[in-house]
Amino acid sequence: MHNVLFLCTGNSARSILAEAILGRAGAGRFRAFSAGSQPKGKVHPMAIELLRRLNYPVADLRSKSWDEFALPGAPKLDFVFTVCDRAAAEVCPVWPGQPMSGHWGVPDPAAVEGEEWERRAAFSETYRMLERRILAFVALPLASLDRMSLQNEVDRIGRERGDG
Repeated sequence: MHNVLFLCTGNSARSILAEAILGRAGAGRFRAFSAGSQPKGKVHPMAIELLRRLNYPVADLRSKSWDEFALPGAPKLDFVFTVCDRAAAEVCPVWPGQPMSGHWGVPDPAAVEGEEWERRAAFSETYRMLERRILAFVALPLASLDRMSLQNEVDRIGRERGDG
């Protein structure tokens, strides 16, 4: 079982969506977590609504600090992915065990202004981009890749726009 942490600044939308997607797509092989450097303290209502509509369990999703994953007794992380540009530029805590990291930045749907349908569409688009990347990740033959090859694949997935 590989532990994967998705990071974003607020941990209210993108990283939460990624946690839910990997939780389903990687069931049995991956355990997904999310956190933020400056967590909002609550999950964005449109993220919860979208996940519910797609039949994801949402009861355990919460906005939390990345500090939780640097504490003694925290899960040993195998992968850490940033999904927003601000978190990628921040100084992260030192993760025990030197997990592989990657930057998979996607637009912030919570920052979209406008009509309700436009904001919902932004959440759906962000979900789709993350899902595409996560499905590519879970399809990787982890056991047969050396660390450098795996890092190259993680980086390649992050460079893909995810909208093709």
